[in-house]
Amino acid sequence: MLADAALDVLADEGMRGLTHRAVDRRAALPPGTTSAYFRTRAALLAGLVARLVQVDQAELRATAEALPALRTVEELVDGMVLLTRQRLTGEGRRRSLARYACAVESVRDPELREILVPRENAGREAVRLFLVARGVPDVENRTHTLLTCIDGLVFDRLVSGGEVPREALAGLVAAALRGGDSPG
Repeated sequence: MLADAALDVLADEGMRGLTHRAVDRRAALPPGTTSAYFRTRAALLAGLVARLVQVDQAELRATAEALPALRTVEELVDGMVLLTRQRLTGEGRRRSLARYACAVESVRDPELREILVPRENAGREAVRLFLVARGVPDVENRTHTLLTCIDGLVFDRLVSGGEVPREALAGLVAAALRGGDSPG
């Protein structure tokens, strides 16, 4: 509950607005409650980031389970369109704002960086297996690069507005597939 309130504060007010008092207010709890559970700002951030990763992983797992096994490039691109829309609208947008603020903060905070390290998840595994099935060389690097590029497009659209163009996602998939035995 406190970590969720902290995520909301961070999404709405940015890193400067994230204080123990602001979280108390957002959670409608008495003053001092947040600092009783998270003694320092660093502890509050670590709790917030742990919750963010937990929610993100659950969403990625649910999305991967809801989609059929990826058989075609079109299905992979469809999944990526769905993911980028989730990250740019509603609660997903709010979490994206918080995620990027925490990512910047983690540059100076090794504990946060460790919590934010990309985790294995069903979505990442589906992309990896898709590339493996097509004989793509250096599949681990290409999976990482493809997903990192998509993350960059999400960041760009979070800042500038709009959706990630389907053509951009299709181009990234095509680039990841280059060198594989079977492009289709």
